[in-house]
Amino acid sequence: MNLDDDDLFRDAMGDVTPLKDSASTLWLKSPSTKAPRRADADAVEENFLTRGYLDIIPLTTPLEYKADGIQQGVLDKLRKGEYKLDASLNLLRQPVETCRQALFSFMQQARKDGLRNLLIIHGKGRDDESHANIVRSYLARWLRQFDDVQTFCASQPQHGGAGALYVGLRKTDKARLDNRERHAKRSR
Repeated sequence: MNLDDDDLFRDAMGDVTPLKDSASTLWLKSPSTKAPRRADADAVEENFLTRGYLDIIPLTTPLEYKADGIQQGVLDKLRKGEYKLDASLNLLRQPVETCRQALFSFMQQARKDGLRNLLIIHGKGRDDESHANIVRSYLARWLRQFDDVQTFCASQPQHGGAGALYVGLRKTDKARLDNRERHAKRSR
């Protein structure tokens, strides 16, 4: 840069202040130029979600599930939308097999990230044989196959109503330990 360019730059940037560091700032990693390393074949879990024959759940039947040992209050709070949502998955107008694979990947990632409350959008059909209701019926079956799923139910209208599900997952061991430590400090 010559002196004129330097002066022009200083004039243009004279009143600029640096941005403050903030917890809400998300710094993205720069993309890697190397090919991603593949994990061992043993580390990749096989998609265990069932395929095939399905008993279609009528649209008039609300989807709800509570695992053994889970208090009714947990399901009630989930149904009212009182838990903060950690992530969502949109399955609208997706083929059933794509929904199966997307749900499996989403649930694996949620477990790895320690997420607790999820929203799964499946859509709302006009009749029992509609594609959205078939996906909804498969979701009712698939979500029960995950050990981490404690509860699920239809969402509040602002999140999709009968066309979406709230899903409550178990705490990870790390979250359980953090919670225990946090409450132990209060009781001292």
